[in-house]
Amino acid sequence: MITMKKYTYTEKKDTRSGFGAGLSELGKKNPNVVALCADLTGSLKMDAFQKEFPERFIQVGIAEANMIGIAAGLTIGGKIPFTGTFANFSTGRVYDQIRQSVAYSGKNVKICASHAGLTLGEDGATHQILEDIGLMKMLPGMTVINPCDFNQTKAATMAIADHKGPVYLRFGRPTVPNFTPADQKFEIGKAVLLQEGSDISIFATGHLVWKAIEAAEQLAEKGISAEVINIHTIKPLDEEAILNSVAKTKCIVSAEEHQMNGGLGDSIAQLLSRNTPYPQEYVAVNDSFGESGTPDELMTKYGLDTVNIVEAAMKVFNRK
Repeated sequence: MITMKKYTYTEKKDTRSGFGAGLSELGKKNPNVVALCADLTGSLKMDAFQKEFPERFIQVGIAEANMIGIAAGLTIGGKIPFTGTFANFSTGRVYDQIRQSVAYSGKNVKICASHAGLTLGEDGATHQILEDIGLMKMLPGMTVINPCDFNQTKAATMAIADHKGPVYLRFGRPTVPNFTPADQKFEIGKAVLLQEGSDISIFATGHLVWKAIEAAEQLAEKGISAEVINIHTIKPLDEEAILNSVAKTKCIVSAEEHQMNGGLGDSIAQLLSRNTPYPQEYVAVNDSFGESGTPDELMTKYGLDTVNIVEAAMKVFNRK
């Protein structure tokens, strides 16, 4: 009999609202926090901050590159700028500005990106960026964070204000189970062990964390003990937590709403190749753009569901 820790939730909430709540609370606590948005204030849930602190809010319009430049300049005067737009526009559209004006000089800009991945849904492939984590983690000095629910996104938003240096914070539009503690302490670069296990390590990030918990429950019914770890910070990676887990289980599944190339799975594979290589299976989008559809339909079609994690776990378990 495998003993599972039971995770429950009373409501589903969108992670972008966690960002909005965290930003609003930050505004009350830190007068140096300023917010910039590229004509998507409602979508990014930045309304409360705009209403409460209009003198610290800049609506730049549909001018994302200019937004990054303004944010970089504001840091020189000691401000802590939080920029907000869709993940596709936060990264792909303005990569040159981020590289040159923010990362290269280590500016204290917080690049906050909503509507990431396939769960953007009906807006389709042009907006469903699945390369953003790879783009941002390759920039020297850039911290990359991808929280799993409303509470963790709120906590992460508040934590990055105290971090010195550029940060990419990724969150989404759909409602997902809100199961982490409301009073949690968010530690950048420190993974969260959700379930201890001995047979398989499942490392998940963002929306795939809850699906990893569901997968572990199904695996337990098959007599397989899965360890589930929430990798909310993809860079810097919690190498110690990963290596300690793999030392027990000897096999790995990585799960993410991102391209297989360049995401969390690749970071884990690099770490293992330098230390202690073991079999690994990826649950991620396999070299493909998305399409229009509901979030649930797309996550199922592109293999990012609970059943896919279970299948990957069984496959890698049999490779040990």
